[in-house]
Amino acid sequence: MHYTEIKAKGILNKVKGVDTWFGLTYNMNLYRGCEHQCIYCDTRSECYQIQDFQNEVLIKSNGVALLKKKLPRKRVIGTIGFGSMNDPYTFAEAKYQLTGQALEVIANQRWPVHILTKSDMVLKDLQVLKRINGVMARVSFSITTVDDDLARIIEPGAPSPTRRLKAMQILAENGIHTGLVLMPVLPFITDNQLNITRIVEKAHTYKASYIIPSFGMTLRNRQREYYYHELDEHFPGVREKYQTAFGEKYFAPANRSSFLEGLFYKLCAEYGLATSVELFPPRRRIEQLGLFD
Repeated sequence: MHYTEIKAKGILNKVKGVDTWFGLTYNMNLYRGCEHQCIYCDTRSECYQIQDFQNEVLIKSNGVALLKKKLPRKRVIGTIGFGSMNDPYTFAEAKYQLTGQALEVIANQRWPVHILTKSDMVLKDLQVLKRINGVMARVSFSITTVDDDLARIIEPGAPSPTRRLKAMQILAENGIHTGLVLMPVLPFITDNQLNITRIVEKAHTYKASYIIPSFGMTLRNRQREYYYHELDEHFPGVREKYQTAFGEKYFAPANRSSFLEGLFYKLCAEYGLATSVELFPPRRRIEQLGLFD
């Protein structure tokens, strides 16, 4: 993978509307591109205009300096998200340390964060996350399967699900609010009762507090073509099922999605796992007083 350093014009973007999935007010991408090379990755899509997703990661070399300049000027304090278009712990982070440096800036300014990642590399920043947790630090691990062999096919560059789960447990034991992002659920591959059940069970075992789900996947231009190529190589005959079931649709829902969602929410309730995260700051609960209170 080739790294190219670039100068960014901006670094901290306001999220439009209310983010009911991840509770973000701002998002930040210090890298463009990702070495995890998941075969289903939405960021390959033409609309994101990343020219060479397979071979190049762009490094926003001035990103931390921009953050130091811009963050104190923000009037609305809210959760800063890492990982909306790339993984903040792609292997470039081991060399450039932009995510770690940005977290130091955020800790000093006392802002909350929510990190989305497929990597146990996040543990290198445990101490700064504990400082941020004086306000709020949340880390969500993306999990599509807990089968390490299947993950090597659909997420060939990412650390194994087992490594991610162990990292999640370490974070939880250090007081960091942590859980899983169950997305995407791939039609004809991971959309089955056994996979959903095992993910929820593992989440409980490894001390997740929540699982955020989405039962299906996107199929955009350029993302679709690459994904179908990989299906032909690793899952012969499955591409034809997609073409028959979804055609040119933007979203491909999981098969039997109503059944799987029902199973998922039932299991989460049994294991005491939340299925969403709170916005920051948490909403105050108002209790109605009795007539004579």
